[in-house]
Amino acid sequence: MTALPRRFLPSIASLRALEALDRLGSATAVAEELNQTQGAVSRQLQTLEDQLGVALFIRQGRRLSLTPEAVDYAFEIRAALNRIGQASMKLATNPAGGALSLAILPTFGMRWLVPRLPDFARAHPEVTLNLSTRLQDFNFATEAFDAAIFFGVPDWPGTDRLLLRKESVIAVCAPHLIAAHRIDGPQDLRGLPLLHIETRPEAWRTWFATHGADAMPPATGMIYDQFSTITQAALHGLGVALLPDYLIEEDLATGRLVTVWGGRTDMPGAYYLVWPVQKAANSALVTFRDWLADQIAEDDPLPR
Repeated sequence: MTALPRRFLPSIASLRALEALDRLGSATAVAEELNQTQGAVSRQLQTLEDQLGVALFIRQGRRLSLTPEAVDYAFEIRAALNRIGQASMKLATNPAGGALSLAILPTFGMRWLVPRLPDFARAHPEVTLNLSTRLQDFNFATEAFDAAIFFGVPDWPGTDRLLLRKESVIAVCAPHLIAAHRIDGPQDLRGLPLLHIETRPEAWRTWFATHGADAMPPATGMIYDQFSTITQAALHGLGVALLPDYLIEEDLATGRLVTVWGGRTDMPGAYYLVWPVQKAANSALVTFRDWLADQIAEDDPLPR
């Protein structure tokens, strides 16, 4: 790779000042955050503008703000600074065995992955795992993740993946909710409130279609953003929820939840370990990926 001209490689101090100005909105606030004088911050910003040869700031009296082009530049710089920080932390934390920055889904990560991690720690003490919970789509190009455990259809460009398990859901509710109802088929759910989750907007429609119902009843229940909260809603009798089987085994066994009708139903999408192709040979990732593959084989020879 050809080295870039020096003018396109500004100092970290100047870039940090620009990023902070975009985020905080004033040079005074930037100076406080960076523990510098306001004069030092102003000089760093002026040096950056002179070095790039592009107008970055709008000066109105003593007030300083970014041009629209500088706002876009600050967005890119923020991602780059985050990646530099993550890389430095990984090197300082475990220079020998390596570290893996992993994005995980809150509920699946806590209920399926984390209980298995003590085995990984015993088998591979040389690898440090850094976990961050994420519900939104990830972007390996702008975020400092080495890999992610995510749910969906594997159409993420520039990535490779390992299937962890498909998703099977069960229609469940608190026992008292259906004590006075006779449920002989999916059509009998029409008189009950249905609970919905933001990340699976078509779940009930798919469930009814799978079981041969002509039409889905109106969306009469509440909407939740995570399985942990929708599970609590079901436990407290607020409605019927479609919940993954791995999540509710204990609640079904103890009778806190009951199956309303239909048993396990396979749904579109699955849980994957996903990583950018350029990191496929990363030693910490290879170690974690191979360990996960063994976990899948032990947990279920034919992952659902």
